[in-house]
Amino acid sequence: MKSQKIVITGGAGGIGMACARTFKNEELIITDYSQEKVDKAVQTLSKEGFKATGIACDITNKKDVDKLIKFVADSGSLKALIHTAGVSGTVQDLKKVYTIDLVGTEILIDAFYDLAVENSVAVLFSSMMAYTVPPNEKYDAALENPQAPESFETVSQFVDGSSDIMYNFAKRGVQLLSIKNADKWGSKGARIVTVSPGVIETEMALKAAEEHPERMQAIKEATPLKRNGTPEEVADVVRFLASDAARFITGSDILIDGGVIQNIKKMAQPA
Repeated sequence: MKSQKIVITGGAGGIGMACARTFKNEELIITDYSQEKVDKAVQTLSKEGFKATGIACDITNKKDVDKLIKFVADSGSLKALIHTAGVSGTVQDLKKVYTIDLVGTEILIDAFYDLAVENSVAVLFSSMMAYTVPPNEKYDAALENPQAPESFETVSQFVDGSSDIMYNFAKRGVQLLSIKNADKWGSKGARIVTVSPGVIETEMALKAAEEHPERMQAIKEATPLKRNGTPEEVADVVRFLASDAARFITGSDILIDGGVIQNIKKMAQPA
């Protein structure tokens, strides 16, 4: 019998490494955009007693993703895809945010479907900020089909030139892709779910805090638990979703935000 593999994209990042560390007795495949980062993460995990290998992959490049799929297929069968890779709006580039956070996600969903077997699961990272984007027939159709030629232009009309807002839209798109693909994955007895973290103390969040200190402080104060989350708190939910305990959960999103998004939405409403 082929050994079951857990593939973690963005595996060298704070949340990716935290997710890896929750799978103590599993076989891990770490992937990230830089082979140097992958090698360092694999070395760190191996020293800590984990079974880890790795390969670099640009998730927006279909040839790179094909290499990743071959690497996984040659080494075992797919237990779980944990897709943490992405960028935030701080990159200040609409197309880059859209392509990495949404197009890359769809490329992975389509590619990993070929590896999916009964009880395989894909856990995709969205964001609590997806909940700030209301349903809309026009842009939702584009978000559900992000690789269609006109989709980027359609979504761009609604984001007011802001890469932060594009990030919110792209993360709504990730949720819509999960819902769209649930039947297809379900036909194999496989599941596809999303998680939507709030402000989690990672390097990416610290960078955002430096650029928008007042906003980040306001979010913390609006959080019912009055603190930010940790990568480990997100990883614990991911581990649950990848386990048999979550075997009847698919096409759903799990918020991991300390309850803050409901308060943010209230604050955004006109008085």
